[in-house]
Amino acid sequence: MMPPFLKACAVSLAGLAAATCAQAAPIVSTFEDLSLAPSSHYFPEATATFTSGAATFEYRYSSDYGSWSGWTFGNETDRVTEGFENQFSVYNAAAAGGSQNFALAYVSAYEGVPTAITFEAPVLAGSVALTNNTYAALSMKNGDAFAKKFGGDSGNDADWLLLSIIGKDALGATTGTVDVYLADYRFADNSQDYILDQWATVDLTSLGAVSSLEFQMNSSDTGLYGINTPTYFALDNLSVTAAVPEASTLAMMLLGLGFMAGAVRRQSRR
Repeated sequence: MMPPFLKACAVSLAGLAAATCAQAAPIVSTFEDLSLAPSSHYFPEATATFTSGAATFEYRYSSDYGSWSGWTFGNETDRVTEGFENQFSVYNAAAAGGSQNFALAYVSAYEGVPTAITFEAPVLAGSVALTNNTYAALSMKNGDAFAKKFGGDSGNDADWLLLSIIGKDALGATTGTVDVYLADYRFADNSQDYILDQWATVDLTSLGAVSSLEFQMNSSDTGLYGINTPTYFALDNLSVTAAVPEASTLAMMLLGLGFMAGAVRRQSRR
């Protein structure tokens, strides 16, 4: 007879194996669970974190410069106001799906700290909605004192702004990378050139099980001090599911449990 403790383990594992056959419900970071007044943004004068859904975001504040980096959230929309003072608006009519709030990222090249989203426990990456913020979009569209107009005066310059989303496991190893062009002027037909001005849903399932997501940006417009293009973007509706063991893995565990039970029986007969 199987000892009681082994029987209890077998029952628990069998139940867990059956549970994995059901589709886990996605956990979505909508940012609607964060309190925010209309036409405003999160800007505390201290480094902090905030959480939406299963994801945690770090907001970094510099008292020396009165500036921020990493992540914040807001609900301001603006398609016309150029310049650094408009760094908290999204270049779209609203948040993804017509909701109110969204996250904003500033990927700073000067801090040496990755712009990342972390999870308390590993998750399976699902999808995310992305778009440009107004400061970056209008800088690419028109140029400014620091960055060039994408396409140049002729419209033929092969400019681009690339966002890379990098999955990391619990040990910090890379699980995969998803690249998203927030602007792309490399087409032979200039009518196909674009600066992303709508929310684009991006598939992240190729990243697999992750403990964090890191975000890096690159541009065709670089100079002595790195990227000239403003390294901002907006994010919404980050969807993940809990990373549970696959049924096949649990089956192997149950098989191992059976060998343990057999060993116990043989030992008890001696």
